[in-house]
Amino acid sequence: MIPVEVTRGDSPIVLGLPHTGTDVPPEIAANLNARGKGLEDTDWHIHQLYDGLLAGTTTVRAIFHRYVIDANRDPSGQSLYPGQNTTGLVPLTDFDGQEIWNTPPDTDQIEARRVAFHAPYHAALRAELDRVYALHGVAILYDCHSIRSRIPYLFDGTLPDFNIGTNMGATCDSRIQMAVERICRSADGYSATTNGRFKGGWTTRRYGQPETGIHAIQMELAQSTYLAAEAAPWTYDTDRAAALRPHLKTILTTLANLAPTLGGTT
Repeated sequence: MIPVEVTRGDSPIVLGLPHTGTDVPPEIAANLNARGKGLEDTDWHIHQLYDGLLAGTTTVRAIFHRYVIDANRDPSGQSLYPGQNTTGLVPLTDFDGQEIWNTPPDTDQIEARRVAFHAPYHAALRAELDRVYALHGVAILYDCHSIRSRIPYLFDGTLPDFNIGTNMGATCDSRIQMAVERICRSADGYSATTNGRFKGGWTTRRYGQPETGIHAIQMELAQSTYLAAEAAPWTYDTDRAAALRPHLKTILTTLANLAPTLGGTT
C-alpha cells in the first residue's frame, strides 16, 4: 500500500487530509471486530468536498484509515486533550467508546505502523510545506477534517458547523484566524466556534510556527453540513455540499490572498 497521495500545486496553500483514507491492510483488518470494520470514524468525502475549490492548491492525503494509525496524533502517544475522552495513536475504541478490535495491536505492531504509515505521511507533508515555503516565503497549512455533529462520548450537545482550531491562536498569524472566523460567522444558516472542543490536532500544533512563516489552521466540519445522514452508508449530499462549498472556497481564496502579507521573522 502506498500510504500517502500528494497533488502538487503552486499556491501558498497546503491542504492536509489525514482522515479521509479507508484502506486497511488485510492482516490488520483481520484483527478488527465487526464494529471496527465499519470504519465509522472516517472523515467521509472530505477530499471530494474540497476538490477544485482553489487552483494551485497542494494536497497531502493519507490513504490508510485512522484505525490503522492516526496521522493526526502525536507519535509518542501523548494525549492532545488530557482529561477528556479521545482516541489514541492507534485507536482502541471508536468515537462512541466502543471497542473496535478482536485483537488489539501490541507495542511492536504500533511501532511498525508508525514507520510504515504515520512517518511517510508526515514526511510528505513536511516536504510540501517546505517546497511551498521556498516558492512564496510563506506556507499555510489548512488541515481538513469532519466529524458527526453529535457524539456524547466526546462532547456534550451538538457540535457547531464550523470548528476552527489554532491551539488558542498559537499556530497561525492572528489575521488568518480572524479572516476564517469572519467568513464562517457570516455564513447564513451555519454556526461556528473557535478553539472549542477541537483546538487543532497534532498536525496543526506541530507545523504551525508562524514566527518561521509556516502557519496552520484546522477546520473540523460537522458532517451534517454535507452528508445526507451521519450514518452508513455516509452518502455525500450534493445539495448540501453545493451550499457549503462556496464558503470553503471563500476561506481558501482569502487565505491565498492574505499569504503575501505574512511571513516569518527568522
